[in-house]
Amino acid sequence: MAGSNPSQQHASTGGGLGGGPCAGPPRSGTGPGSTSAREAAARVVPAATSSPLVGSAQPGGTQADAAPGVPLLDLGRQYASIQDEVEAAVLRVLRSGQYVLGPDCRALEQELAAYTQCRHAVACASGTDALLLALMALGIRPGDEVLLPSFTFFATAGAVARLGAVPVFVDIEPDSFGMDPTRASEAVTPATKAVIPVHLYGQCATLEPILALAASQGLAVVEDAAQALGALYRGRPAGGWGDVGCYSFYPTKNLGGMGDGGMLCTQRADLADKLQILRVHGMRQRYYHEAVGINSRLDTLQAAVLRVKLAYLEAWTAARIRAAARYAALLAPLEREGLLILPRELPDRRHVWNQYVIRIPGGKRDALRAFLQERKVSTEVYYPVPLHLQACFADLGYRPGSLPETERAAAEVLALPIFAEITEAEQECVAACIAAFFGRTAQGVPRPKFLDRPAQRSVQDGPAASR
Repeated sequence: MAGSNPSQQHASTGGGLGGGPCAGPPRSGTGPGSTSAREAAARVVPAATSSPLVGSAQPGGTQADAAPGVPLLDLGRQYASIQDEVEAAVLRVLRSGQYVLGPDCRALEQELAAYTQCRHAVACASGTDALLLALMALGIRPGDEVLLPSFTFFATAGAVARLGAVPVFVDIEPDSFGMDPTRASEAVTPATKAVIPVHLYGQCATLEPILALAASQGLAVVEDAAQALGALYRGRPAGGWGDVGCYSFYPTKNLGGMGDGGMLCTQRADLADKLQILRVHGMRQRYYHEAVGINSRLDTLQAAVLRVKLAYLEAWTAARIRAAARYAALLAPLEREGLLILPRELPDRRHVWNQYVIRIPGGKRDALRAFLQERKVSTEVYYPVPLHLQACFADLGYRPGSLPETERAAAEVLALPIFAEITEAEQECVAACIAAFFGRTAQGVPRPKFLDRPAQRSVQDGPAASR
């Protein structure tokens, strides 16, 4: 599960200077009361916000003295655009007294089933629990082998290991970052019972050959679509191809709640029935237990917030797609020089850009990240240590070099700021800083004056990166 990483939500950022390519979001006349929330979402006009993800001047200084900066994510801007609707929904739930698996939970299940083109949807407490429940419902037991990529959030493998099953790590395709179908076919043994393709960063894995492999070998298919709600593969939504699809509503997701939450979608009525029982300790009738399940119920407050946000998801996705296109245009000259590799939407897919992840070859990724951090441009690495090299899986016998494409990706990937409300000026600032690291000027972006001054640094920033 590409997943629930708290560092996504607490990225360090700096304040924006007025004017120029590193200006922050507009500060006037764009509050939630100035226009309808839906119009604001469609136009993606950021509102004034005091979110901790939006930077401010250094202590003791003025806004004019602050280092320019761009947040990795700014949930405050999104909230400002829908504040009235969210608060009305929350108040409605508070007054109802139905706080767990209430009417909004059932309504959200129906709406997500329709959105994912699945017959059934079952809400749960998190994306991690969704993976665990899916494997439980499919009968995965101790000793069973489950194929999955090593280049993913820990929960994908953690859910397998918690059931006593064996994660079998498979190398990835370098373009999709998804499981390589050829390598998956080579990893099948008589003990293999399931496969978990992960739709990483917002783009679907190469599903068709994986599904064909599963069908030929009698394997269950659990799609980890935690980062890919709304992504399409050959016109069908991510999560709707296998036996069950798993989604996360962690706040940093494209459809994020105000806390944890998850959903499972399936075409199979028998699986939906099992999932509904397993999420409430194996009960169908209260205090009569048909199976040993877990406690994984979605709070009604989260469902109510998610229902408000779901109405804007397509508009927010369109804004992310536009932002990705802007990055591609700004950074294309650097790619032509071989300085970096840009992500691409692959044929027959819709990428929803939960993350915009570039690759920096030649061992320069960490130096670039430090350079950007000094200039208060937030970035993140998803994921620096592949799962097959994590200490907790050492007993599986993997060694450096076991999965070369996975290890290369872990050494090169860098996620840039992307969210529906990001401004063109903020993206130009990011591109200008990346270009400056390489001694270049970004396409169509004047070199910011602040790059000619020493960057403001704090003790937390650590030593400046050498180039």
